[in-house]
Amino acid sequence: MTRYVFKMPDLGEGTVEAEIVAWHVKVGDVVQEDQIMAEVMTDKAAVEVPAPVTGRVLSMTGQPGDTVRVGAELIVFETERAEAELPPPRGAVPVVERAEPPPPMAQTIVVHSAAVEAAAAPAAGGAAIVAHAGRIKASPATRRRAREAGIDLHAVPGSGPSGRITRLDIEAALGGGGKEAVAAPQPVTPVLAARTAVEEVKVIGIRRLIAQRMSESKRNIPHFSYVEEVDITELESLRSHLNDRLPPLAAPLTYLPLIAAALTRVLTRFPQCNTLFDAERGVLLRHQAVHLGVATQTPDGLKVPVVRHAEARTLWDLADEIRRVSEVARTGKATSKDLTGSTITVTSLGKLGGIASTPIINAPEMAIIGVNRAVERPVIVDGAVAVRRIMNLSSSFDHRFVDGYDAAAMIQELKDLLEHPATIFIPG
Repeated sequence: MTRYVFKMPDLGEGTVEAEIVAWHVKVGDVVQEDQIMAEVMTDKAAVEVPAPVTGRVLSMTGQPGDTVRVGAELIVFETERAEAELPPPRGAVPVVERAEPPPPMAQTIVVHSAAVEAAAAPAAGGAAIVAHAGRIKASPATRRRAREAGIDLHAVPGSGPSGRITRLDIEAALGGGGKEAVAAPQPVTPVLAARTAVEEVKVIGIRRLIAQRMSESKRNIPHFSYVEEVDITELESLRSHLNDRLPPLAAPLTYLPLIAAALTRVLTRFPQCNTLFDAERGVLLRHQAVHLGVATQTPDGLKVPVVRHAEARTLWDLADEIRRVSEVARTGKATSKDLTGSTITVTSLGKLGGIASTPIINAPEMAIIGVNRAVERPVIVDGAVAVRRIMNLSSSFDHRFVDGYDAAAMIQELKDLLEHPATIFIPG
């Protein structure tokens, strides 16, 4: 037997430590090489950590929420492979040590992992479950959903590319007899009964990072908020016209690409709003390129994927890229490049957008543009009452570097472009 110590790998981009989000194995489990054994998270992205060898887990370092430094011991395996046959290190250098021969009593102990038991157990209908061979492909959100439902991913057939397990596969497994489907009915609680239960939810992973960054932004940045009413009746007419010309099954155009296109025009005259603040050097970095952050709600919390060089994209290219980066963020497939480098952010809750909001700046940016719900309202037009489609823009600015006058002037110019949408596409 060989004792193989795997250390926290170097995850790139100057990472010195990573937070453990979840373990998918436990001490005593027999794991296969490339089987996902943990999810960890850096300040940039969540990362799945595969097992470097096939073997039995002897020990693990840390619980979900704990931080482990790069190069520190993460997990120790007992493997039957000789030292010379062990794989090369992945990022960090694992320490390989010889283990003492186990005592005779230990040789009689058979340790089954959840994967082995799932592969051996018959299905409810009597047919054997075909387990996945090797590494299971699934996003962190899908793995978390399976964990919460008590579903073993080894027994779930994947319908995605290369057998990847999707959320729909998990829901199908639940409907076909998962833990939630066979759970005993709970007693009915009277409507007016006092509720005393308290659930403890540890703040880890993406939620911890969101909380940390939001706190730092509000603590360090004096926010100035400005709300403006925009008549988007003509914008809606243009959007509807363009959507009517789309081929069948094509994704419809939303307001967001049109707003993004207008915003790239406006920022050429208000560069102070397309700026990052390097606090360590005390320097403002005014960008000519518009790398647009698109605040996106995901199963793991709010993420801000980035549309790079929005100023150089056509309307349809903007729509496609906004759709792409939002999707990779929601499905957990976003890379660190997809989630970093924005110079200004747009946030929208769509139909839940409300009347007004006070969005928090995505530091180190200077501004964030909040898009509220579009509704039809009676307004006065040329002395007469008319029904118009109205949308509010609720925006926040870093008052240290963006004066109130400039912030209001920028939003007014954005309003003018959106109320006369043809001007968005006129050069100059």
